[in-house]
Amino acid sequence: MGRSMLKILCVALAAAVALQVAARSNALGLNRAYADQRSWHLGFSVGLHTQDFVFTHNGYVTADGQSWFMEQPSFSPGFCVTGLVNLRLNTYFSLRFTPGMYFGNRTVIMHDVNSGSREEQDIKSNLVVVPVDVKFSALRYRNARPYLVAGAMATFDVSRRRSREPLQLNTADFLLTAGFGCDFYLPFFKLCPEIKFCFGLTDVLSHDRPDFQDDPDGYKFTHSLKKLTSQMVVLSFYFE
Repeated sequence: MGRSMLKILCVALAAAVALQVAARSNALGLNRAYADQRSWHLGFSVGLHTQDFVFTHNGYVTADGQSWFMEQPSFSPGFCVTGLVNLRLNTYFSLRFTPGMYFGNRTVIMHDVNSGSREEQDIKSNLVVVPVDVKFSALRYRNARPYLVAGAMATFDVSRRRSREPLQLNTADFLLTAGFGCDFYLPFFKLCPEIKFCFGLTDVLSHDRPDFQDDPDGYKFTHSLKKLTSQMVVLSFYFE
């Protein structure tokens, strides 16, 4: 009987402590007070992004004196959706895996500086993205917690390639990423707006163009570039 009473008292004491902590959390207006204590959790995101090119020209001049330069004068917003797997490392750091799809478009203007000739190409991209980021979170203040993220992202373009386009892109790319955001603790989930900047490390221009073997003049655009790298700015809204 004594042991049973002791067990009952321990359970009652634990319940009282739990109720006291919960009451204190509610008094402070804290939503999801223990959400960050889980070792891992899932989520998803939707958002917008813009894709950009960085052109490195080499000053190539054709046999008839043409010198072509490329630019991307404007940005077109694209749509992105990803999943989320978040692994807690400690109080401040976590590891995030956010695979998904980015749908976007880039318009490239090509102009000959000598004759003033101008051509235009729309490059559509359907990217399968595989990002891995380290998240550093500050201390929580009430129902908000700002954070920084940094990592790397591999992308694979699964859109259809059309032959004889002036510029042709390789399928794979690799980018470094850095950004910031804030966790907002709502009663039933966390809403996390985030801005991320992505910087391409690889040359995505396809320099080998067998589709122009019977039309050497088509090489002039590819030959005018030493390399072509990509950049992105991504605005995401995570639901965790």
